[in-house]
Amino acid sequence: MDSQAIVAQVNAAVERIEKGVAAGPFAATWDSLCAYQVPDWYQDAKFGIFIHWGLYCVPAFGDEWYPRRMYLQGTPAYEHHVATYGPHTKFGYKDFIPQFGAEKFDPAAWVDLFRRAGAKFVVPVAEHHDGFAMYDCNFSRWTTARMGPRRDIVGELAAAVRQAGLVFGLSSHRAEHWWFMNGGRKFPSDVQDPQYQDFYGPAALIEGDREHELDNRPEPSTEHLNDWLARTCELVDKYRPQLIWFDWWIGHRAFTAAGHLQKFAAYYYNQGAQWGQGVAVNYKHNAFPTGAAVLDLERGQLKDIRPLFWQNDTSISKDSWGYVVNQDYKSAEWLVQDLIDVVSKNGALLLNIGPRPDGTIPEPEQAVLLDIGRWLVLNGEAIYGTRPWQRFGEGPTEVPEGQFKDTARAPFTAQDFRFTTRGNTLYAICLGWPGDGGTLTIRSLAAGQAPEQLQAVSLLGYDGPLDWSRTPDGLVVRLPANKPCDHAYVLKLVS
Repeated sequence: MDSQAIVAQVNAAVERIEKGVAAGPFAATWDSLCAYQVPDWYQDAKFGIFIHWGLYCVPAFGDEWYPRRMYLQGTPAYEHHVATYGPHTKFGYKDFIPQFGAEKFDPAAWVDLFRRAGAKFVVPVAEHHDGFAMYDCNFSRWTTARMGPRRDIVGELAAAVRQAGLVFGLSSHRAEHWWFMNGGRKFPSDVQDPQYQDFYGPAALIEGDREHELDNRPEPSTEHLNDWLARTCELVDKYRPQLIWFDWWIGHRAFTAAGHLQKFAAYYYNQGAQWGQGVAVNYKHNAFPTGAAVLDLERGQLKDIRPLFWQNDTSISKDSWGYVVNQDYKSAEWLVQDLIDVVSKNGALLLNIGPRPDGTIPEPEQAVLLDIGRWLVLNGEAIYGTRPWQRFGEGPTEVPEGQFKDTARAPFTAQDFRFTTRGNTLYAICLGWPGDGGTLTIRSLAAGQAPEQLQAVSLLGYDGPLDWSRTPDGLVVRLPANKPCDHAYVLKLVS
């Protein structure tokens, strides 16, 4: 594609977007955007599937940042690349495209798996930091619609998700492409070849390569910011996602200084209003003012209930978001317990998987998802459509607060409980099975504490009656001899 023609297309798109903003009801100001309301579908859904599937799954080495690190001299990815594929002038990142066939990609089968896992929304990565679009982008030739699989992956998946009655979302990492491939500027590589400039992008050099620091120089150019706005709004128009997830670099001041982020949010919220569908934006750190979008913590949780709805995005793998060989996976029990903890604190869990280049989902990932689904079939009423109680729970196990702490907590015990509520029903979820004769004591529910009167106490998955009493020490419940399920156990308390 001719670069001047693309610039003209982008500028025309920006003008159209600005007209869409002007049509309201949201204006491109923080005051206006703070009137946003999180849709009910999102607060009720609680559990979604994130999908990191892109060109980076072909080398399947390290993690999804391989396209950056293969150009950073001295890194394991760089050394691996040279040893496996040769010098970067002969085999660069672009040369993985013919190996990305997606020949076994079956969107209906994917979605059936997600549905059986109990997920209510699905969020594929439309474009990662590497700049290879998984959709039919009007502003690039470097897309799955034109190269590699020659399929509109996002479009096919969107249709399958909606056919199954689930909610469709998208993530865009286009913002980070400003600098992502810049290592290739420091030694002979195809990043410096003019004929691939439209793929590798600005590859802007950042002082000290401190890519996670938002105040690094140089700031994104107006051209890049316009490109980001045009591409992201194109995703809105073509695929009508009800959720858009952003990584951290939209928090760079350049995205708000000229109003690009505000314009996007207003445009998207206005489109959602026209569709008659609730939509949401995920952000990290302080990219949005509180209340203007939904806060997302990457691989992280909170210590207490957050009054505003939030989300934890984490991966089924401990070491990568995209497919790599020899993954270190989390257990279904760990993930079910995380889901319960997040929901008790007014959040949702977005759980990531990483398919192979041929479009198959690794068998260990399928097994974990189905295990989660079996738990939710029995216990989902304590998750879906619930809201936090007056406290999130009790117990000795502390959950470290903040990002990138998804494997830092100790295992939960039978003394750890989490609470959710719906109407006059309180759910007390025990995160371990007691080994002391099957007796549980929930101290938060002692006699004289809310709820003042309990009419019935039952265990989901068990049809028999339970022996229970409220004492000054707590609600004491005698459990049956056999577990009704694995991972966590739900007491249903009706008042």
